[in-house]
Amino acid sequence: MSIAAYYKRNKLTIANWTYWILLLYVIAALIWWFFELLQQNNDMMQFRKNLLHATDPAYTEKMAEIVNAHRLNQAQYLGEGITFLVLIIIGSVFVYRAVRRQFRLNYQQQNFMMAITHELKTPIAITQLNLQTIKRHKLDQNQQEKLIDATIQETGRLNDLCENILMTTRIDAGHYIIQQELTDASTLLVETLDRMKSRFPKRSFLANITHDLFTLADPFLLQLLFSNLIENAVKYSSPDRPVQVELKKTISGIKLSVIDEGDGIPDKEKQKIFSKFYRIGNENTRKTKGTGLGLYLSKKIAADHHTSITIEDNQPTGSIFAIELKSNG
Repeated sequence: MSIAAYYKRNKLTIANWTYWILLLYVIAALIWWFFELLQQNNDMMQFRKNLLHATDPAYTEKMAEIVNAHRLNQAQYLGEGITFLVLIIIGSVFVYRAVRRQFRLNYQQQNFMMAITHELKTPIAITQLNLQTIKRHKLDQNQQEKLIDATIQETGRLNDLCENILMTTRIDAGHYIIQQELTDASTLLVETLDRMKSRFPKRSFLANITHDLFTLADPFLLQLLFSNLIENAVKYSSPDRPVQVELKKTISGIKLSVIDEGDGIPDKEKQKIFSKFYRIGNENTRKTKGTGLGLYLSKKIAADHHTSITIEDNQPTGSIFAIELKSNG
């Protein structure tokens, strides 16, 4: 393995070791100079004492002055040393966390680029193949309609992917202005669920939706939130198990629950999955499609609507993603 390849694979470990070695060197140098100053202060006091004569009428006053100066210098060196040490420790912690965060973000961005390439390539290839098939072969009406429907589904998938990327960028940059208006959450969820059924015709969906539930929200963002949560449940659950969607009125508002019967989420991962670009596992070995933006965007949308997404374990297996909105009407 070449040096460049080794560094690329172990750059975080190398950066950590380099950082700690430099930090220990700086602290060791600070301590060394501290003791050097103390020794110099002692030598200076002894030198000034040697210059005094016991017969000097002001001997006592001068000796006291020398001792006081020695003590003041010691206190000054100690205070400055502790101040510098505290500043170095605070700065080093800040730099260490910032560097680790940047390395982690770069790693997640690399995963995102691999994921987005695959996510874009698949629907484009399918769309191209379907259109070429329609163009080159004489198909009957039924076959053409099937290919056209499949192409529409893939373009819808592309559109959703682009919406997630663009909306994440706009919200992070603060360029999206939320349009709060009275929204029929029930109808919006039904429409979203119909789209999911069209996109995933082989999947089973169980819906328990109470009608005429209204909330004050941005309809576009709310539908994006519904879509991301349902799609997440589809991705991470077995194809032969249903995805359950519930919308009901509670004492404090309107509660949406998206329930899957997948492998579930470990407790230590439940907060991490809402991080930008974060996905459980390694991108090279992961089979599930995704970019790591869906849940991140969902959390941002929920926060903009003054609420949050909770995760509970489904029994016997799977996860329950829930969000509670304020009721208006």
